[in-house]
Amino acid sequence: MSDKTRLGRSLMDALEPNTAERVTAKLSELDPDLPRLITDYAFADVIGRPGLDLKTREMLTVAALTAMGNAPSQLEFHMRGAMNVGVSRQELLEIVIQMAVYAGVPACMNGLTAYRAAITAVNGPQFTKRD
Repeated sequence: MSDKTRLGRSLMDALEPNTAERVTAKLSELDPDLPRLITDYAFADVIGRPGLDLKTREMLTVAALTAMGNAPSQLEFHMRGAMNVGVSRQELLEIVIQMAVYAGVPACMNGLTAYRAAITAVNGPQFTKRD
């Protein structure tokens, strides 16, 4: 395994333990080279760049995925990942609310659905309003 792949896998696992193994297994079923595109390019080359810390990158990713409105599974994953690298529940909520202005209320509402699912996944079935 190359140093780049190791870096990418470690960043994936920082977001959520065992993510690299799960993603690699699923992508390998389709094509043996596909996992490298995700680990080496998306994670090592882009997310692993200096200049922004992982917390900030995850906040930006949540904003972008909320605005896109068409990647609910990835949005929920990155919300959980954001919390795992230090983004608070309140910060996540504020990101989603701000997207109502820039991406529209429907995108915000979809983001709120993902937010509730991510909070439940991290904290269990009880949902409270604030941290």
